[in-house]
Amino acid sequence: MLDIKQIRANPVAVQEKLSLRGGDYDLQPLLRLDQRQRDLETRRSQLQSRSNTIGKAVGQKIKSGSDPQGPEIAALRTEGNDLKTQLAELDPEEKALKLEIQNILLTLPNLPSDTTPQGKTETENVEIHRWGDAHKRGPEGILPHWEMGEKLGIFNFERSAKVAQSRFVTLLGAGAALERALISFMLDQQIAAGYIEALPPILVNSDSLTATGQLPKFAEESFKCADDDLWLTPTAEVPLVNLYRDEILESDALPIYHCAYTPCFRREAGSYGRDTRGLIRLHQFNKVELIKIVNPETSEAEHETLRQNAEAILQALELPYRVIELCTGDLGFGAAKCYDLEVWLPSAETYREISSCSNCYDFQARRANIRYREAGTKGTQFAHTLNGSGLAVGRTMAAILENYQAANGAVKIPTVLQPYLRREVL
Repeated sequence: MLDIKQIRANPVAVQEKLSLRGGDYDLQPLLRLDQRQRDLETRRSQLQSRSNTIGKAVGQKIKSGSDPQGPEIAALRTEGNDLKTQLAELDPEEKALKLEIQNILLTLPNLPSDTTPQGKTETENVEIHRWGDAHKRGPEGILPHWEMGEKLGIFNFERSAKVAQSRFVTLLGAGAALERALISFMLDQQIAAGYIEALPPILVNSDSLTATGQLPKFAEESFKCADDDLWLTPTAEVPLVNLYRDEILESDALPIYHCAYTPCFRREAGSYGRDTRGLIRLHQFNKVELIKIVNPETSEAEHETLRQNAEAILQALELPYRVIELCTGDLGFGAAKCYDLEVWLPSAETYREISSCSNCYDFQARRANIRYREAGTKGTQFAHTLNGSGLAVGRTMAAILENYQAANGAVKIPTVLQPYLRREVL
């Protein structure tokens, strides 16, 4: 959430930053509401001050000998009661204004970082670097991962649709084992990198989704339980960040690093017709997520390290990939700066996103009220939060099925996974 004080102090600068994202963000209605609220606060302060003065005056006059039942005291008490009535009448108006302001603030995306490339669409994203030989084999003879998976009998979409609906998959035999091996390998790597593993709830409440920015904007993308204020989590970022919601942390507790495997659930509203086959865009998928809660002074460096932690998985699996820095017009709602890792899929001769590594600055922490206090001080500041996939497991499996196809029709298993699977080919 953006800071209303920043908007109030520099509305033009904030408006310009928002305009870099595209879309129409008009701050004037918010500023008018904010002015009304401040006017009410001034009025309340004036009324309260007068009420306090009257209360003291009544006590002083009685102490100095005035008749407690006399007309002078009665007039003061009448005025005091009238002031209390006026103060009480301000309460609902103030609450309504604060709620209206809050609701508008919740719809505004994060401001892009000063170092985020400016651009309107994904075509203006900036490639940072590539790793691995993406073109060591052409697409000739490479089966798309869904065809290879069905050929090997390791997953089934048709029967999954019978159980649920389209865009679900059942992994079978070596496919289930490969998924499990990938999860274990990714967690082991990130734990070795310093992350503390968590196994959080995968049902989360509305406050949690609001804190990390999924609500209210992305309600249609999420699955909600009909009879409870609970949603299926779209990413482990949500429960992990919310473990610390409404807390004041001591500065020496930072940085906090967590990694977690969870199933993730997304409706993919508006994406129909895209990636309708295979493991790329499912309603349910597994993911290992990384989150950091850090001191603002270190968040830029922490972002680079988080990206490197995600890249290390692809490098260990020897999967070609590239790193893209998203431009302002392609940033996610809560991100101020974001790197996408895109893995090479040879059947389509293209790179596909497998991880987004975002620095949200204090955007989520402000929504979640996550603060920290420096040792020896009373004041608090909002922390910075970062998140990234380390990695999306299904997309990693898709990349392995395509990049490790052998001429004899088998799929080799990456060397680092062989101890987990106790085999060399699928």
